[in-house]
Amino acid sequence: MGMEGVGTPGLWAGFIGLVLVMLALDLGVFHRKAHVVGFREALGWSVVWVALSLVFAGFVWWRFGSGKGIEFLTGYLIEKSLSVDNIFVFVIIFSTLGIPALYQHRVLFWGIISALVLRAAMILGGAALLQRFHWLIYVFGGFLVLTGIRLFLERGKESHPEDGWAMRLVRRIVPSTSRFDGDRFFTVENGRRVGTPLLMALLLVEVTDVIFAVDSIPAIFAVTLDPFIVFTSNICAILGLRSLYFLLAGLVDRFPYLKTGLAAVLVFVGVKMCIVEVWKMPPLLSLVVICLILGVSVVASLHATRGKGRAGG
Repeated sequence: MGMEGVGTPGLWAGFIGLVLVMLALDLGVFHRKAHVVGFREALGWSVVWVALSLVFAGFVWWRFGSGKGIEFLTGYLIEKSLSVDNIFVFVIIFSTLGIPALYQHRVLFWGIISALVLRAAMILGGAALLQRFHWLIYVFGGFLVLTGIRLFLERGKESHPEDGWAMRLVRRIVPSTSRFDGDRFFTVENGRRVGTPLLMALLLVEVTDVIFAVDSIPAIFAVTLDPFIVFTSNICAILGLRSLYFLLAGLVDRFPYLKTGLAAVLVFVGVKMCIVEVWKMPPLLSLVVICLILGVSVVASLHATRGKGRAGG
């Protein structure tokens, strides 16, 4: 798990440029008008984002070899699986604040934009710290193990982000109203500019993503310390988070054992980081183990809830 990076300035610029083009097409062309994203549309976009990520994985494999390709795929799978936990919280945020399905895509789009910027800063900062202070890898590993144990212990508890410290702080600083004004984040009420429930939802989504990034980014550093591979695998997974939300929002009750699987993944990658000086696990073996953990949790969940059917039809 060396610190050498494969990303040249041209590759960084090309990847970021491609991401910006796709985001512009997403908001400016395909979702120019607010509409309810249905299951079929969400499925189509999910396939598009996954396909683009696999194409990029193929490029990394071809350009830098199988080792880097497997590192990208493993990092992508870890981030993709951990992002499902975000969806559980997003469902609670939107239902609690009463955000109409018509405007949920807009909230998630701008939430993802800010997430891309924040995660880029966290990844580059984390890579720089690990390069200078290698012993931090054991801190990250121990943190992931503890996070996995906490996630396992709290797997049956419901999150209430709308009652948390972040929401209380935001409401204290930003004047807000419970009245919607179309798809606007701000409106004018009694002569002053106030935030609508959409803004409150957006801020909660952003805070939630930062909290989850603290778990997921160290997890990818357990796979590789190459900033370019960490960044691209993370961003590719995040870009498909909106479509994944609309695909799974009505199915979250069908996966009761998913959090147990995610907890096991975090503990596994945490231990992997802590023993890296004793035994460096082959990237392919790491990918297989993570796939098995997630596969078992998904199959067990579907088996346990097979009589429920799809929630919300």
